[in-house]
Amino acid sequence: MKLSVKRLLLRQGSFELKIDLEATGQVIGIFGPSGAGKTSLIEIVAGLRLPSSGQVAVDDLVLTNRETGFSLPPEHRGVGYIPQDLALFPHLSVRKNLVYGQKQHAPGSSINLAHVAEVLEIETLLDQAITELSGGQKQRVAFARAILSSPRLLLMDEPLASLDHDLKLKIIPYLQRIRDEFKIPMLYVSHSPEEVVSLCDQVVVLREGSCLSIRSPYDIFEASSSMTLKPGIFSA
Repeated sequence: MKLSVKRLLLRQGSFELKIDLEATGQVIGIFGPSGAGKTSLIEIVAGLRLPSSGQVAVDDLVLTNRETGFSLPPEHRGVGYIPQDLALFPHLSVRKNLVYGQKQHAPGSSINLAHVAEVLEIETLLDQAITELSGGQKQRVAFARAILSSPRLLLMDEPLASLDHDLKLKIIPYLQRIRDEFKIPMLYVSHSPEEVVSLCDQVVVLREGSCLSIRSPYDIFEASSSMTLKPGIFSA
């Protein structure tokens, strides 16, 4: 996947997101502190926000081009979006959450309810209510629902932010399974070095609405248990 953002400008009150970037990889991380513009960027990719100017494309598909006035409707972008609050339907069972918006797949496709439930180990949860699930189980149901919509791109906005450290470590392998089993490109928003290093091929570092760096995660973080940023990353 190639994410191309050219001359992008988005103003929200006193905040300004102003970036040019080109990043490649099956999983591209969007990393930075709170208020850096991470969520704003993926909401523009999803079509939930319209920038003041600029162009956004994924591979050869132009999503938005403000110079020509073109903006592909969100429902035609083929993205599966997992927001921080997961947006599951609490009044429906797990199974009904999964089949909501599910697309028909070609015979033999690995993207079917039975296989996705097996990969994410939620087969025994299908007839339970969402309100009966633990935090980690809800995360896996949200991942499964997004996969079953057959997206060309998964957008994940800090999907593990509400979990404690130990539970995050248990969920990361499921994200790796999604990456390796279904081969769906992802934009993965996080401020957790552990998540980014575990999942991403390239990382876009944002701060205060600007792109500071686009590098391999191993070129951004120190090789230590503290996962601290290497000197100079945030000095721009």
